[in-house]
Amino acid sequence: MGAVKTYDPKQIIITFGGVPITGFADGTFLSVSPSGDRFTKIVGADGEVTRSKSNDFTNEVTITLKQSSLSNDYLTGILNADRLANSGKLPLQVKDMLGTTLYFWKEAWIKAPPDVEEAKEMSDRAWVFDTGQSDIEYHGGNF
Repeated sequence: MGAVKTYDPKQIIITFGGVPITGFADGTFLSVSPSGDRFTKIVGADGEVTRSKSNDFTNEVTITLKQSSLSNDYLTGILNADRLANSGKLPLQVKDMLGTTLYFWKEAWIKAPPDVEEAKEMSDRAWVFDTGQSDIEYHGGNF
């Protein structure tokens, strides 16, 4: 029989510009999506199949924080600095400390400020990043 493996969301470490992001929302707090298909398939009239490599290894990354997270202040500061001085392209890293999953982009930037909702209960803030080409994109398992 196989060994019991452990996943701990607290062990998912996300840094932007070398600064740890904290105060994640309950539920899904990280989403990494390819900007497009890595390969496309073309089938000719005679059934011959060819695949085309896109060379687009960029991603859209969404980090969802609680409204109360101090990381909202940090990300707002980066977004404002980018708006004023074009200085918001920073390294973005995601690492599972109990596994082998690792994503790293030398250049990532915040697309826009998050949508804001106020209610009786605290709401979330979803920060969406665009990235340059991925430097490391490893979809791993856990120990």
